[in-house]
Amino acid sequence: MGSEMCIRDRLLAVAMTASVLLSACSSGTTTTENEGGESTNTGSEGTTTEESGSETETETASTGEEIKDLVIPKLATREIQTFDILYSQSFNDLENLTNLTDPLLEVDNKGQIVACLADEWGTEDNGLNWTFHIREGVKWVDVNGNEKADVTSYDFATGMEWVLNFYKNESSHTSQPFEMIAGAEEYYEYTKTLTEEEAYALTADDDSVFQQMVGIKTPDANTIVYTCTAEKPYFDTMATWAGMYPRAQAMVDELGGPDGVKSMNNENMWYNGAYTMTSYVQGNEKVFTKNPAYWDTESQRFDTVTIRMVESNDIAFQLYQSGELDYCDLTESQIATISSNPNNEYYDYLVETRPANYSYQIRFNYAKNNEDGTPDTNWNLAAANEAFRLSWYYGLDLTDYLARSNSLNPLSCENEYYSMMGFVYTSDGTDYTELVRQELGLPEMNGEKMVRLDSDKAEQYKQQAIEELTAAGVTFPIEIDYYISGSNQVSLDSANVLKQCFSDSLGDDYVTLNILTYVSSSTQEVITPRLHSALFGYGWGADYGDPQNYLIQESYGHDNAYYSNTYTNINLVEENEYTADLINSYKEFTSMLEEADKITDDLDARYQAFAEAEAYLIQHGLSIPQSCGTGWCLTKIDLYSKMRAIYGCQNDKMKNWLTDSNGYTTEQMEARKAEVVG
Repeated sequence: MGSEMCIRDRLLAVAMTASVLLSACSSGTTTTENEGGESTNTGSEGTTTEESGSETETETASTGEEIKDLVIPKLATREIQTFDILYSQSFNDLENLTNLTDPLLEVDNKGQIVACLADEWGTEDNGLNWTFHIREGVKWVDVNGNEKADVTSYDFATGMEWVLNFYKNESSHTSQPFEMIAGAEEYYEYTKTLTEEEAYALTADDDSVFQQMVGIKTPDANTIVYTCTAEKPYFDTMATWAGMYPRAQAMVDELGGPDGVKSMNNENMWYNGAYTMTSYVQGNEKVFTKNPAYWDTESQRFDTVTIRMVESNDIAFQLYQSGELDYCDLTESQIATISSNPNNEYYDYLVETRPANYSYQIRFNYAKNNEDGTPDTNWNLAAANEAFRLSWYYGLDLTDYLARSNSLNPLSCENEYYSMMGFVYTSDGTDYTELVRQELGLPEMNGEKMVRLDSDKAEQYKQQAIEELTAAGVTFPIEIDYYISGSNQVSLDSANVLKQCFSDSLGDDYVTLNILTYVSSSTQEVITPRLHSALFGYGWGADYGDPQNYLIQESYGHDNAYYSNTYTNINLVEENEYTADLINSYKEFTSMLEEADKITDDLDARYQAFAEAEAYLIQHGLSIPQSCGTGWCLTKIDLYSKMRAIYGCQNDKMKNWLTDSNGYTTEQMEARKAEVVG
């Protein structure tokens, strides 16, 4: 028995020692349902120069050879939908496209901003104006690596004109520039007044309407200046975001204009990134080939990377076993099989994945409808009651649910914050979420029990909710309508575990989870008609390095507040005796956000103000932190050599990756984790 359990015990031990460092998981929904540091170049110190690339040294012994031609899997559900990085907001696209085009800045394996196409950048007025110097000699190339043109500042202006042109980009990626760049929203509204032909003819030249209206200027071919809507000391973190990538007007002209761009593919697009995509067979595979004209000649890149599309992780595991893949994620059953048998060939090679960069919450729908379109009054009254929401916060033990994502170490997925851990830091290196933790009065996460659980408080709020809601005419048990895909067995299995968590934690006499299904689209069939009681597994990943990017999504009365307008529907709630406290709490939270955003000359004070607002959101049960995500894999890729895109979209940029043809052991990867994360 002792020898059979040692791998599980050892893996749990090494994982739990760093549980406080673990943060977020992928966008959309967590795996239970479906499939660094502070920037050193913000502030008002003038221009900053950073070296490109990421840390590649390691003290970990390598046992195999470096891989030159990498082969990795992607699930067939993650097929690319567009080659236009300025249009796409899908991770499925961006994990490919960030390898084909470079932006102004990138991040290293610790999450620090480093130079990319901009070799110098900075602000001299606390973030009102930002200047980026484009390095000379960077080339646009075709799919075969033949040079097409120089990359210039005008390409970045053209890219933003594209984003802000109603007809060219169909409103994609507009919210961030509206918030950040002077005149952006005005230009967008202006283009809406034009005909399609007139809008298509617009450019970003020096004397263009675009540069006259928008706070973007190109004084020369190697300089671009952004003027912000107000002081934005974190604006440079947005330079890693997909909507700020460049576009060559000459490519647009070559493709015949905007319609040609919208339908471009790997064979006719232009590249300035680390790779070109030399082969693309939809639903089958993609081949990335090292760009021979790439500017960063000192970077580590593969000769080729082949992405194999697979139907399931089971197939990926089979291909890894046969030596056809260099990486695979493991299913719950595979982990159990390997970890329970010390004679298994992969017993010493189980590697816990690096946390993805999303924070997941439980969100209440305050304006729920029944399937016939009438208001679900029973639920809406319950959701509006703070004691009801707080009984969930203090009482709902999600450990078994988290185990669906990470069976060996479920509490590595514990999340106690709205923002993501490791997102931004104070001047003394304190993680922003540590400020939130202190405001909440929570102990540090320990890997043994969810630290917010408090049985006494849970029971107190439960009894208070029963008393108040019974007086309001609510009947018990309160039904929670939870929708999953009708064709997804993984979702069903996870939903049943979640149902049991509610039963064990809060009691069937109080709440009951109804597992319902949709056919093809949760948005069209559930979210839009407002049929959901609450949402589990929907999360946010940051677009730029400031807490506002997270918290504003829950604000009251803001058109760009994504979750408020899409999922919680708080703006639709009519104020009455039962909803007044709920609405007032949202208004107070929003006011706190607005006051925090006014602080631009002292980032420490700014972060503290946002932390107080975030704690208020959680303390009033307006959002309940649910999870972040790690899993287990077999890998020949050093996960801690990859870019750590805390914000932006560069986590899968295949640059400066370390590899070992024999695969990495558990101990090797934990040693690398200690080197990189600390």
